[in-house]
Amino acid sequence: MNLDELARALHAYKTVDVSRFQRSARVLQSIWREEQGYEAGEHSGDPLGSRLPMPEAQEQLINFITPAIRDLVRSEVLGEAAEGKLYGKPRIFNDLLSSQPLCFNLFGELTCDLDLASSVVSALTAGRFERVVSIEFEVSPGRRDPRYLNDRSAFDVFLRCEDASQLPCFVGIEVKYHENLLGPAGDHKPRYDAVAEQMGCFPDDRSRLMSSPLQQIWRDHLLAGITRIQDRYADGLFVTLYPAGNRHVSGALAEYRKQLMNQDGLGTWTLEEFVAALRRYSSAPWIDAFEDRYLAFDKIDRKLDAAD
Repeated sequence: MNLDELARALHAYKTVDVSRFQRSARVLQSIWREEQGYEAGEHSGDPLGSRLPMPEAQEQLINFITPAIRDLVRSEVLGEAAEGKLYGKPRIFNDLLSSQPLCFNLFGELTCDLDLASSVVSALTAGRFERVVSIEFEVSPGRRDPRYLNDRSAFDVFLRCEDASQLPCFVGIEVKYHENLLGPAGDHKPRYDAVAEQMGCFPDDRSRLMSSPLQQIWRDHLLAGITRIQDRYADGLFVTLYPAGNRHVSGALAEYRKQLMNQDGLGTWTLEEFVAALRRYSSAPWIDAFEDRYLAFDKIDRKLDAAD
């Protein structure tokens, strides 16, 4: 048996998966769903292994890995805290590949353990940010606000921090998992050029930044830059957090870095690096659960070996 045959056996073969990593990620989520004893959801009337059944997925919040995270989701996504935020529904409940539930599964427990969050962020930034003060989800400083980007851009996760001098700082995070960044670029706004000029780290010719797959990274970077300027943060960092095996994302980030004259405001963390930092400071069971859910690709190899 090969990977494609395993994907078909798990109702997880989709032509939209254009890389081995994407197919593997869908297969891994399908394996995890079966291990948890959940039925497959549906897409266009057919079973889809990487999807959970509705309405159970929303009623029981089975896309989330701990009771504490499910409580947080009830407040942040289903409660009053969701007002003004753009959560993709029903995907956040039933899509096992969606990056929005991944954000909660990775950062949800950390909202109640800011000491651990601080240790991890300090390690990943070489001490640039010493303390995490709060963790928020789907944060925009002002949707369609002309003082910022005048669009709907938001950070998946927003860490309010302090540096060693206790000055206010932030890390704005964009999380990717299965995504390949190959979609068409959005409309360009003159405001993007104005913010780029203020930030001072982009070349005069920004045509490459305006096109796919770099534009989404650029817009998020611009959002971090104007947030730092308008909200008078002492420091700010835009981070893309993604699995090491996602070559579409790593390749786009490498190309993006080549466009910059100054990379001080840009960071890239892999999920594997983040989990390794968590393990350095904690042995909490939820870390194992997260890694098992999103990064245990060896499960695929074991299934393939067992089928031969």
